Amino acid sequence: MNEIRIFSPASIANLSCGYDILGVCLDKVGDEILVRKTKKRGVVITKITGQKLSKDIRLNVAGVSASALLNETEVDCGFEIEIHKGIKPGSGIGSSAASSAGSVFAINQLIGKPYSNKELVKFAMEGEKAASGSLHADNVAAVLLGGFTFVRNSSKNDYFKLNSPIELAFTIIHPQIEIKTSDSRAIVKKHVSLQEMTEQSANIGSFVTGLYTEDYELIGRSIEDNVIEPLRSILIPKFNELKKTSLYNGALGCGISGSGPSVFAISKGASTAKKVGVSMGKIYNELDLEYDIHISYVNDIGIKILEFK
Repeated sequence: MNEIRIFSPASIANLSCGYDILGVCLDKVGDEILVRKTKKRGVVITKITGQKLSKDIRLNVAGVSASALLNETEVDCGFEIEIHKGIKPGSGIGSSAASSAGSVFAINQLIGKPYSNKELVKFAMEGEKAASGSLHADNVAAVLLGGFTFVRNSSKNDYFKLNSPIELAFTIIHPQIEIKTSDSRAIVKKHVSLQEMTEQSANIGSFVTGLYTEDYELIGRSIEDNVIEPLRSILIPKFNELKKTSLYNGALGCGISGSGPSVFAISKGASTAKKVGVSMGKIYNELDLEYDIHISYVNDIGIKILEFK
């Protein structure tokens, strides 16, 4: 294999109750990345479409993660990377994670898969660090492992896949504004009360329980965040109204997707998810604010190989 083209999907991190701990992989929306072997060693980004991003491998997250992989791996070739962005940076649905995870996944395939997808997470996290200023695995673990994922400890590479109830469907509304992850992380408070910690711990425990027992109502009750959401929500136009209308129209729960500005709602079934999307869209229509809406089931596979030569 000398060339590979992959689809690296979008993802949602945190899911309200699991800051830097929970992630889920989405379907349909994502980046396409093409990687080919070259005789000259090293990594070069030759083409980027969809967004205006740097081709400098020290600044582009795909280059940063690929370089981290090659720094630990003996290879006798180099790699050219083409990135076709389907996820807007600063959207809150894992734009940097898709590129970071996608480049290391593709290179790993081309060199004979010396690493498992789980082992690739530590390299992909280097791209996330370049984007946000901190190592966190919630998005990249979801993209590489697929489905719902749990990060027990990023620095110790301790993350694993959870059960994904088949009827869960997501509605994601993305207002066409950008919130940089680094800026959004900066407003998160560093200290929380014992009561807040207890409530958040209870919610994440019940959320995971809900996934395994496929108790949809319990999943919905667990999507609650009294620590970070009150601070980040002020950056998102009409957040409280979006949340209110999604719940009124049948969503199990609603919250901020990653660091925002996208907002997600979880529903039981795609028909409800679509109804929720229509109700959310009406709010931004009244504001005359441009937006995208995505309806997605859980992508239990993660990155997909589209073509190889």
